[in-house]
Amino acid sequence: MRPFGYLRAGSVDEAVRAAAGQPGAQFLAGGTNLVDLMKLGVESPRTLIDVGRLPLDRVEELPGGGLRIGAMVRGADLAAAPAVRERYPALSQALLAGASGQLRNVATTGGNLLQRTRCSYFQDTAKPCNKREPGSGCPAREGAHRDLAVLGHSAHCVATQPSDMAVALAALDATVRLHGPEGERTVPAADFHRLPGDTPERDTEIRLGELLTAVDLPPPRPGARSRYRKARDRASFAFALASVAAVLTVRDGSVEHAALAFGGLAHRPWRARAAEAVLHGAPATEETFARAADAELAAAAPLRDNGFKVPLAHALAVGVLTDLAGPAAHG
Repeated sequence: MRPFGYLRAGSVDEAVRAAAGQPGAQFLAGGTNLVDLMKLGVESPRTLIDVGRLPLDRVEELPGGGLRIGAMVRGADLAAAPAVRERYPALSQALLAGASGQLRNVATTGGNLLQRTRCSYFQDTAKPCNKREPGSGCPAREGAHRDLAVLGHSAHCVATQPSDMAVALAALDATVRLHGPEGERTVPAADFHRLPGDTPERDTEIRLGELLTAVDLPPPRPGARSRYRKARDRASFAFALASVAAVLTVRDGSVEHAALAFGGLAHRPWRARAAEAVLHGAPATEETFARAADAELAAAAPLRDNGFKVPLAHALAVGVLTDLAGPAAHG
C-alpha cells in the first residue's frame, strides 16, 4: 500500500490553499473513479483533500431561468431534480444512461466531469501509455482500440472521454465554474476537455490547484427540445460506443436553432459545429439531418477496428434530430 496524507477541507478557500501548498495533492469527493485508479496504481496522490462535505450540493435557480449545479450534487439527485427533468431532459437522460443506481447515489457532478478514460492501456500499469506516462507510447493505436476515438485523436493518444453527462452539458451550452489560487473563472463545458495533441496527459483545461465548484446552465430557448441517446454493448451499465445529445428548435418547418454533441468518439465531448452550420435555417427534415451528420463525420479517421462507430453515430444523430423535430421531419 502506498501511504498518503488526508485532509478534510472546511471551505473552498481552504481546499484550494491546501492543494496549492501540497504538490501531488488531489481532491476527493465521491471517489468512484479516483479510488479505483489508486487501487490499480494509476493514481498515487501524496495527499487527498476531501471536498465531499463542502456546501456545493444544491441545484439553484439563476436569474433569467438558468440553473447552477453545485459540484457536489450527486448524480441521482441531479437526474431526478424537477427543474432538470422538465427544462433539460437531455441532461437527466444522460445521467440515467451513464451509471448504475448505486454509482449515481455516490458520484458527484464535479467528479463526473473529471473522470478519466477507461482505455485498457491507461488502466494497466504494466503497459505503456502516453496519458499515464508521457513519452512511453500508445499501443492502443495498433492494439485493442474498438472502443476508442475516431475524431480528434493524435499519434500520441486515441482514448475517449467516458462521461455521458459531459456530452449533454456540451450541447446545452453549459459553463464550468472553477476556483483556484488566482480566483474564480469559467470555461464553456464544450471546451473544458482537451484533445490529446502532443500532451494527452492533460485531460481538461483545469489548472493546478483549481477546484471545480459548479456548472451553470443557461435558460432554455423558447420551444427548444432536447434528448440524449446512447449506443452501448449491453443495455445495463456500460460506456458509450457512440452517443448523441441534441437541442433543437423548429419554427414553421425550419431549424431555428440546433446544438449537437457526440460522445464516445473523441478525447472530449465532440460539439458538432459543422453539423450545426448545415442545420441552421434549413428544413427540419430527415434529409437535412443526414446531410448535417455527413458534414460532421467527414472528419472521422477510424482505426482498424472502430470504423463501425461512424455509421453508428450518424444513425444516432439522424434518429434523435428526427424525433425532436416531430411531424415536421416527415413533411
